[in-house]
Amino acid sequence: MSDDNISGDRINAIVVGAGLGGCACALALKHHGHSVVIYERLRAFRRLGDSLGLGENALKLLERWGGRGLYHRLTSIGNQAQDMQIRRWHDGKILAVQPLMDMAGYIGHRGDYHEAFLDAVRDAGIEIRMGCEVTGYEDEETSRPSIIFAHGARVSADVIIGADGIKSRARELVLGFTDAPKSSGYSCYRAYFPGAHLKEDPLCREFVDHDCVNIWIGEDTHLVQNTLRNGDEFNWIVTRKLSHEADMEIRESWFEEGDLEDVMRVTATVDPRIRAAVAKTPSCLDWKICYRDPLPTWVSPRSHCIALLGDSCHPHLPTSAQGASQATESAAVLAMCLKLAGKERIPLATRTYEKLRFARTRASQSNGEDLRDRWHNALKDVDDGEVIDPESLKIRNRWLYAFDAEADTLERWEEVSSLADRELQTGKITPLC
Repeated sequence: MSDDNISGDRINAIVVGAGLGGCACALALKHHGHSVVIYERLRAFRRLGDSLGLGENALKLLERWGGRGLYHRLTSIGNQAQDMQIRRWHDGKILAVQPLMDMAGYIGHRGDYHEAFLDAVRDAGIEIRMGCEVTGYEDEETSRPSIIFAHGARVSADVIIGADGIKSRARELVLGFTDAPKSSGYSCYRAYFPGAHLKEDPLCREFVDHDCVNIWIGEDTHLVQNTLRNGDEFNWIVTRKLSHEADMEIRESWFEEGDLEDVMRVTATVDPRIRAAVAKTPSCLDWKICYRDPLPTWVSPRSHCIALLGDSCHPHLPTSAQGASQATESAAVLAMCLKLAGKERIPLATRTYEKLRFARTRASQSNGEDLRDRWHNALKDVDDGEVIDPESLKIRNRWLYAFDAEADTLERWEEVSSLADRELQTGKITPLC
């Protein structure tokens, strides 16, 4: 395989991974004048996952890169309800009401969002080379970085972005060691299925006949219900604290079949209305929630020309409702940094990028941890008649949405790039954490 995408003075970029983060990165790079090709391990995509939120902090960028049509397509995928209700576990009493836009923005099916991202990439004229499994990276001070494929071929570029997810191979290169996942101590049972047959049950009909989002909170557990397309699609997610060591065995997989008998045990005391819907679930997945410690760097140590993006460097808990949005922000910042630094100063771009992004992504990650803990502890030692402050239960994501990642990069470029330049000159890169 040859370097067939070199384009004069334009920065020649490779993105590894055509997930949401990789697609956002490619769109941002192309928008800012760079040449980009995506390499994806899979030969074809399936409609995987379930509910995912996109906030205005991401949507404003995607509209800028892909036009008003992309914005409308993405917002139409999401839940159209105005508000979400946070309810008491055992009887469904409403404890707080919050605008859905304050929670996660537009909550839709991950597969539908992914299809829209992929179409936007193709509409932008960006090539996605499928069935290309990247098994290694070359990172040397005196040459351009390269990716190595399973069949042994190599291809190089001016900059390589590892957007290859939570199991990133690029992360191992950047860190210099294998970064094993750790159990968060929590797990999700997740189900997504047509909701038509639930509409016949008077007990749960109110949660299925229109777009809505409801959250039941209990001790060390919560249940999120998301109904889309007026009940055509129904999703629930039960997050519970694990109590047995065997349950904490780490299996990072979207395909692990869940035990519906255990689901019924976990939800035995929940509001009977939502339990009726859970009881009619045909199948579910068991997703162990893993985490990784914050990384001290997102950039390769020798050339500084391989950078991580999205879940490969800042994975988020589901309760953050910001994983895809933060990956989109990171895409914007990296593309801007490359544009401002230019082709001859890519190490300055990547080192400035990680400094600009780390604190914000870490705060967003912590937001999800804080929310989970507040929900799981709100009803402990609280009598039924005791009033709970609604504000203590609400999702605190509003501060994230007004942010413009590109404008922030322009505003802070001189200050942060000067710091990065000094570190590159001395060879003493300050760890991010």
